[in-house]
Amino acid sequence: MPIGALKELTECRRFFQEPATSRQRQYEALRAYFLEGRPSAQVARAFGYTAGAFRVLCHSFRHGDLPDFFATPRPGPKERPRKGPAREQVVALRKRNYSVYEISQALKGQGMALSATSVREILAQEGFAPLPRRLDEERPALIGPTAEAIADVRRFAPAPGQFTTRVGGLFLFVADWVRLDLDRLAYSAKLPGSRMIPAAHALRASLALKLWAIERKSHIMALVSDPGLALFCGLNAMPKKSFLSEHSSRITPQKVSALLSGWHTRIMGDDLYLGRSFNLDFHSVPYFGEHPVIESHYQSKRSRREPSILAFLAQDADTSAFCYANANLRKGEEAEEIFRFIDFWTRQYGQPPQHLVFDSKLTTYAALDRLDESGIIFLTLRRRTAGLMKEAEDLAASAWRTITLDVPHRKYRTPRVFEQKARLKQRVFRQFFIKDLGHEQPTILVTNDAHSTPKQLITRYAQRMLIENALADAVHFFHIDALSSAVGLKVDFDMALLVLASGLYRLMARRMRGYDDAQARQIFRDLIDMPADVAITDDEIRVRFHRRAHLPIVLASGLFNTPVNVPWWNGRALRLVE
Repeated sequence: MPIGALKELTECRRFFQEPATSRQRQYEALRAYFLEGRPSAQVARAFGYTAGAFRVLCHSFRHGDLPDFFATPRPGPKERPRKGPAREQVVALRKRNYSVYEISQALKGQGMALSATSVREILAQEGFAPLPRRLDEERPALIGPTAEAIADVRRFAPAPGQFTTRVGGLFLFVADWVRLDLDRLAYSAKLPGSRMIPAAHALRASLALKLWAIERKSHIMALVSDPGLALFCGLNAMPKKSFLSEHSSRITPQKVSALLSGWHTRIMGDDLYLGRSFNLDFHSVPYFGEHPVIESHYQSKRSRREPSILAFLAQDADTSAFCYANANLRKGEEAEEIFRFIDFWTRQYGQPPQHLVFDSKLTTYAALDRLDESGIIFLTLRRRTAGLMKEAEDLAASAWRTITLDVPHRKYRTPRVFEQKARLKQRVFRQFFIKDLGHEQPTILVTNDAHSTPKQLITRYAQRMLIENALADAVHFFHIDALSSAVGLKVDFDMALLVLASGLYRLMARRMRGYDDAQARQIFRDLIDMPADVAITDDEIRVRFHRRAHLPIVLASGLFNTPVNVPWWNGRALRLVE
């Protein structure tokens, strides 16, 4: 930049009252040196430069290496480049009654992508007012969601024909549903229903969420157009998510209890629940909404207390099937829930449960005295306190006895045990300190079982992990944590559905060779998640499954080629064909 140009720029000095910016400081320093003739050292000190840095700045200025102090502004476009070419098209589409979103979509198809916000700005500039709400027939003919049929049992009239369904595996459960007469279960529990969707059909629709591992009630919308799902329910169309939410909201805790009671009455002859021993546990179903009634409970997965719904679950230890659930709990009621389960089981089977296994936080020491007075054998953990840990440390090495567990795949099979008597409240129980079980601190077991050996007791408590695995299976496959974020399905009703679905899967596992101990998600993945071709005739409905790797196991289950009269299919029978 020549010095003459600097003289011309002095007229602009009024714009630089304070040398705040770097470019402004450079200008003021160079003007003071070249025009005012002030010494170089004085100018450098006045404007915050070192002597050497100021000499470099002067050198760059003489050789024209500095950019212009005052660049001529170049005004940009007054509107977005994409708006101009699309303006006429936007106006033309609005005159055809297109909304801003429909205009944006139409422009995208023409290669002129324009956001809905830009379209709205153009329409405002052109003087167009927002469109009023329109009926479907007033909208342009564009691709959109289809209006599916409304579920109504009075319109259920399957015409002869064929179709392919994604949910073919659901028909494997029809035989057990008919044999157990679960339709009568829905009516005996007085579940809500209507002339369009009776109680039994509503129960089948709700249970389909569990049997097919549908995570949330809203996810049923991806399958409402599947004719196989509607046929399984006995309806002309699958009920939508709005019905599923409304239906469950009408189910009271009394009806849930009646549903579980009726289930046990119908399953009694199948030996699904042997009743010799039960695993008990609590599970906190997380809640992510805002509701003043929801309390905070401890969630082990997050290792903290959060708003959640506390559910009590009981599992038959021999069959690994859930037999009882209750989510109608409040704080302070946890310790009594074990006795509600005992009362429920006594009403159903005429005698209390023989053996209960649970952890230390399920009930209180006073409740353990009541269990002992009732003659119910229990096995539980005791909380590790500082005094108990010191007592275990002070024991001599000779006091410990090493035992070998008959658990082939267990890593820690030779724990050390010390047995003593302990008075927790009023009564005296057997107490065991156990080391070398894989924990840093000793495990403390308490029981009123006077006959079992330490080896048998430790092995039995290790089997309690089955309920932990079953809870993990229920969380991941039956999605008991998913439906509570908006409480779309009432959690207590959802837990009752868990008991029914778990039982039906255990009955199914008995028929499938090699799947006796398999979890529900493995049974679903290998054997249930199968598409099928459905052929409807005047007297029966034939289901033929597509070829899959595990299909031979299903074919050998004994469910095929034997017609099953299905009451809700208007006199038609189900026949599974090979």
